[in-house]
Amino acid sequence: MATINFYLDKSDKKGFAPIHLRINCNSEQVKISTGEKIKPEDFDKETQLVKEKSVRVAEINHYLNYLKERADELFNNTYKNSYSNKEIKSKLTDFVNAYKEDHNVNIIREKVSLYGKPFTFVDLFAGAGGFSEGFIQAEHNNKFFDFLVANDINENSELTHVVRYNHQLGLDADFLCQDITEPDFLDNLISKTKGKKVDVVCGGPPCQSFSLAGKRKKFDKKDDLFSHYLEVIKVLQPKYFIMENVKGILTKEKGKIKELILKEINSIVDIKEIPTLTSFIKSLKKSNIDNDFLLDCLIKRIEIEQFTDTKAEEAKETYIKTIDSKFKKLTPKIADYKKSKTDERISTIRHGFNLLVRNKEWEKLKRDIIREKDFCNIDNDYFVDSFTQFLTDIDSNEVINKIEVAFGKLNVAKDFKKSCNDIIQALKIYVLNIDNCLTLIRDYCNKKQSSQLDKIINDIRLYRIEAPFVANSSNYGVPQNRERVLFIGCRKDQKFISEIPATVTEEEKVSVFEALYDLDFIGNNEEVHHYHLVDISKQYNGTAKKMKSLLKTRSIDGKPLKTNGKTFADWSKKGRLNGRFTKAKKPFYVKSTEALNNNEKVFDVLHNHKTSNQGEDVIKRLDIILKEGDYKKAKTKLDKCGLSTNKRNYNVLKPEKQSPTVMTIADDYIHYNSPRALTVREMARLQSFDDSFVFQGKRSTGGNNRKTELPQYTLVGNAVPPLLARAVAMEILKNIK
Repeated sequence: MATINFYLDKSDKKGFAPIHLRINCNSEQVKISTGEKIKPEDFDKETQLVKEKSVRVAEINHYLNYLKERADELFNNTYKNSYSNKEIKSKLTDFVNAYKEDHNVNIIREKVSLYGKPFTFVDLFAGAGGFSEGFIQAEHNNKFFDFLVANDINENSELTHVVRYNHQLGLDADFLCQDITEPDFLDNLISKTKGKKVDVVCGGPPCQSFSLAGKRKKFDKKDDLFSHYLEVIKVLQPKYFIMENVKGILTKEKGKIKELILKEINSIVDIKEIPTLTSFIKSLKKSNIDNDFLLDCLIKRIEIEQFTDTKAEEAKETYIKTIDSKFKKLTPKIADYKKSKTDERISTIRHGFNLLVRNKEWEKLKRDIIREKDFCNIDNDYFVDSFTQFLTDIDSNEVINKIEVAFGKLNVAKDFKKSCNDIIQALKIYVLNIDNCLTLIRDYCNKKQSSQLDKIINDIRLYRIEAPFVANSSNYGVPQNRERVLFIGCRKDQKFISEIPATVTEEEKVSVFEALYDLDFIGNNEEVHHYHLVDISKQYNGTAKKMKSLLKTRSIDGKPLKTNGKTFADWSKKGRLNGRFTKAKKPFYVKSTEALNNNEKVFDVLHNHKTSNQGEDVIKRLDIILKEGDYKKAKTKLDKCGLSTNKRNYNVLKPEKQSPTVMTIADDYIHYNSPRALTVREMARLQSFDDSFVFQGKRSTGGNNRKTELPQYTLVGNAVPPLLARAVAMEILKNIK
């Protein structure tokens, strides 16, 4: 049995005594300097900690407790039965050196000296940082990416970002922790770019409301975020942008959502070309005298695209007031004075204009209601229909529909029907995107004019995109079949990219065993902080030869190599970052932003490798499912053993194949060799995160906390696999001008 304590060495000239760790075991003694010094009177020998009055008390005591815990683990709770004195000293010295190296480092160090040609990028809806990680790994012909800003609404995303990119890698990348739908979001984002032009924007707007794996809801706060994402694109006008989404978006509402997204992308215009288009529309008035008013409305609608924020709102208000003015002149011709003041139909039209003029205020109200509705979990209850109806009624499209119905019931004389129809059509133009406006303009063209319009359309569209691209992560060296849709927008002055070439063939794909075998040294309810040697021959006996054959040496992106390659596991341990990060600091974990501010860091060799405390029945259940190889096949046996469960599904990992899509709940997966769920680190490996990427904060959460918290498992499950992001970044670097 070992005794572990701290003692003070002789004080230096300034009166500070070094703190040493001392371990006594079986008449043997190991002494290690902690690297910390304090005044002898500030050390409490009984508690073995620094007294409360001391400077940096929280940080030093956290560090001493951490060292004591790690020393205790080596003797009392370890995979390996015994260590030599040399091994103990070596392992504990690793922790001490990491602490010394990081000690007193500023939150953001001076930026790593750049080499080659940097292109800038911004990561929206960043989560853990899968896109960010892949982009900073990429390098092609001495070109690479300079990370400017990441954005997410969750504090643990920010904490994970700050630790990884500011503290560990020394980058000056900023983080904006704000909802993209808030009015001042764009101003704040632009201020954080520090005046630099943004070359690439990437991000995956949350998509639970239309995910194949989730329930569909009306007016979910996450349903319309792609339009806010595109607003950022309109303002920043990057050379390329990538929007990642679930495959279900392609079939949502029979493909209408996909088509809407493409139309919105095609509606991002080159502002310099707007005068050419408006001049062309004016020229159409000569041959369309009867439609003079509608062509003017099309001009006004298109000119709105020149503006942002306040000016855009003013232009929209002017547009509606112009139509309202036309209606006011028409009213005496279609209704007598008394009727115009009391008639429900006239009032509907008049008040509809009031609603449309106040559209900005109604949109803010709608956003707040949707947020509160989501917070109160209004769904599948007696409240949802009334909320949905109200939110529908205040939408501009529905307001215009009601105005049209009111006009239809007025029984207007034939002489004034065109004027009424023009007002309705003008209101419909107001809510059209530019792509639909261009389609409408064609209706006023003859054959020659239609050819002229084709050229103008080609020039005015700022981005080119033909169709979304379906990418399976396993095609890019990720040991996971995760299909995602990529919308890749290419600015018209850049080379067109329609797909991301695979880096591995079907036969070359990385297996689950390759990704996880070297982490298979952990039992139930354990946390391991070191790597341990895994002896495949001992673990697998008769199948060892087959298991060893699954291991291949590869390039970073998964391509098998005959020489100079590394296994997927070795790449994970070494890291896939490019040569700019030779001065990267050791990875560490903190439980919160407060802990980071107090310097309460945990330096381990291996992070995030902890198993859940599963009860005996759960272990038996998982063991039966594991041996049957499939949850459905195991259900009969589970019933007989009294171990059945209401859980919808378990995914048994197959060592020779790729994993199914990694989600946010670890209990959905069963390890291929042990009746247990996966650790955060194992899920991160299946996502292709390096081991040096530490997921911060709480490990997991449940219940209503899932609305506000983003624990480690959720960070991992929601992330874009870095190797997929790397492939995207590489393709952009090959083509970007």
